[in-house]
Amino acid sequence: MAAATAIAEARAGRRTLIVTTDPASNLADVFERPIGHRTTPLQGIDNLWAMEIDPDAAAEEYRARILTPLRGVMPDEVVRVVEEQLRSPCTAEIAAFDRFVDFMDARDFDLVIFDTAPTGHTLRLLALPVEWSRFIELSAQGSGQTCLGPVGVIQAAKVKYERAIALLRNPDVTRFVFVLQPEELSIFETRRALRELETLGVAGAELIVNGVLPEEVCDTPLFRRRHAMQRRYLEEIARGFPYPTRRVFLWDGEIKGTARLRALADQLESREDPSRYTVDGDASVAPALLATTLGRDMEGLSLFSPNGGPRAFFFAGKGGVGKTTVACATALHLASQGVRTLLATTDPAAHTGEVFAQRVEVAPAPLRGVPNLWAVRVDQAAAAARYKARILDEAEGRYSAEMIAGLREELESPCTEEIAVFDEFARYLEEDSYGAVIFDTAPTGHTLRLLQLPFDYRDQVEIMVARGQEGAARKVEMGTRYDGLIRRLRDPSQTVFGFVVYPEATPVVEAHRAMLDLAEIGISTQVVVVNYLLPEEACVNDYFRKRRAMQVGYVREIRERFQCPLLPLRLLDGEVQG
Repeated sequence: MAAATAIAEARAGRRTLIVTTDPASNLADVFERPIGHRTTPLQGIDNLWAMEIDPDAAAEEYRARILTPLRGVMPDEVVRVVEEQLRSPCTAEIAAFDRFVDFMDARDFDLVIFDTAPTGHTLRLLALPVEWSRFIELSAQGSGQTCLGPVGVIQAAKVKYERAIALLRNPDVTRFVFVLQPEELSIFETRRALRELETLGVAGAELIVNGVLPEEVCDTPLFRRRHAMQRRYLEEIARGFPYPTRRVFLWDGEIKGTARLRALADQLESREDPSRYTVDGDASVAPALLATTLGRDMEGLSLFSPNGGPRAFFFAGKGGVGKTTVACATALHLASQGVRTLLATTDPAAHTGEVFAQRVEVAPAPLRGVPNLWAVRVDQAAAAARYKARILDEAEGRYSAEMIAGLREELESPCTEEIAVFDEFARYLEEDSYGAVIFDTAPTGHTLRLLQLPFDYRDQVEIMVARGQEGAARKVEMGTRYDGLIRRLRDPSQTVFGFVVYPEATPVVEAHRAMLDLAEIGISTQVVVVNYLLPEEACVNDYFRKRRAMQVGYVREIRERFQCPLLPLRLLDGEVQG
């Protein structure tokens, strides 16, 4: 939707930049041309530029921007201390956020479109200008130190962040477009996100309801039931959301490449019949290919059997592929086998409670009516409060009042929230009182970030110990902990990593990139869950036969790319809840 909107605006003569803030960007895949971490003109589309913010490249640029003015001016020891502080894992978050803020006020363009990460992490990004501005002000009044170095070094950023706050809160210049499906969980997440924006003082929202089934093609019981379900939710959206709303039908093929994006842009601008949902393509699938590619391939099921020892299960993938449902079903399956099981969600937009139709708390608690199953959600604010209290409690009696005051000030950094979430994640990963811990994770890019943190923290601790900084014994203890986490993550007998995809290009390509990234840090992928497969018997017209033919091709590609067991799951006639 962001790409089609960008084309529409550029076509109208506006100099348009589309920027993705999602660590697992699909922008280049959608446009079918390389983009990368630079402002790139898109050939063949006048007035349109694009950029994919790379968190690692942004972090290096941020460090250079901070350190270059200090070299040759400040003593070498001061520069080394600042350089050390800038190697903190939280630098990646502040650097990516800093680039986001730069583009918010880009004067070279008439319009900047942000293709954002999924809801929970986008809300985190939008809250950061307020949090960093407040923290810089508090630090300036206190010790003058921040987790990213002396406050004087980053003081100039405060003006920029305050400008970002003003832009976000001005509905004349900023518009938020929520894309949702006509389903209960998607509506729930959108409603919660709108409330969060209100607390930030942000207004100016619109909705695009995507994936609407055309009534005239729903001529089997399965699709008639799904269409009826969607109709109920479309009515709920119309009643419950007082915002401009557009609907987009589910096409019978993928929307990627400039030709199809232009056609979608026409729909969004109402230049073309909004009921269009057809792309060129073959609706035939060879029977032999159906049998071999989409047969009862259940080899991945053995991974979900009790093996006598504690194990962790991770399900990663693009937003909207069904990770939460698969994680909940896995937890329920293991609990029914007599395994004491914990289901932990690390997704800021958590909705495991909605799947089970009961509240999930910020501390592990048994789920009603389900023996052997406990659930917990890692709430960012609650995790940060617990983390701060524990750190300060441990410091009492060990450090001077002045050092504790400095520690208390540093713990107010927005970086603390990410560290606290990681700390909770690590605690549940280390938990041996359960036979299985199932992690319902955030979408791909942020899950990779979470899994990379033990490696980043270990490297930072090694540098601190080598330089003999205060508290070396404590830092050695921390390093030992991180080494243990890394061993557990790398051991396939203790940790099962799986990706959930649906058989289309963007979720498959995104998951494959993530698999390669995990392999680089020694973590192997053991299973791919292929969700939302169309049952052959329900595909009786060209519309659904074309979609099924597309799916078959991608299932074959998944086999070739991942070289691991597949677990196919059929599209159901309703939502999985309760």
